[in-house]
Amino acid sequence: MAEKTKPKTEKKEEHRHIEAKREYNKEEKIEPKTEIKYETKTEEKKEIKSEEIEEKKEEKKTKKEAPKIKKKFVAYVNSRNLPISKKQAMYICSFIKGKTIDKAIADLEKVVKLRLPVPFKGEIPHRRGKGMMSGRYPKVASKHFINLLKGLKGNALVNQMDLDKTIISEGISNWAPEPARSGGRHAKRAHVTLKAKEILSKGGKK
Repeated sequence: MAEKTKPKTEKKEEHRHIEAKREYNKEEKIEPKTEIKYETKTEEKKEIKSEEIEEKKEEKKTKKEAPKIKKKFVAYVNSRNLPISKKQAMYICSFIKGKTIDKAIADLEKVVKLRLPVPFKGEIPHRRGKGMMSGRYPKVASKHFINLLKGLKGNALVNQMDLDKTIISEGISNWAPEPARSGGRHAKRAHVTLKAKEILSKGGKK
């Protein structure tokens, strides 16, 4: 009987050993294969989503791409309510007409520096120069026209025009509403429209 009976300490150790085995077996069983499959599925889903997002981005880029601009042979620039005299604008338009845009800008810069007069008519002081009888130096109006010519140049470049063959074909100035000032005076205002045209060779087609 003494051999069959075991002390309590040994029984407790055996019980602990058995419980440890059970816990180990449970841990092995708890590691299911479904978790690994779930991870692989999530990775596949992420890859598919990333591919779909990239495809959508490419589609948006293709949609956003601007269509090809057809070449044009005429460019315009319009300005309204310029704070200049209609008379000065008229003479400046005739002064730059028939010139290239760059040449017109260079000449008006000389006018601002008082190196080149603009031909005027009427009781105006005489000026030196070829074909010049009387003229003035409208500095303020010339500065506004320089800004207009720069805008006209940009429009011509957008229309894919050759600047060397492009000249200012038209310059129109009109009266604009004059705002009232104190003492019954009126401020000077004018509308200006400039047109540039590309000159083609005899065999060219528009």
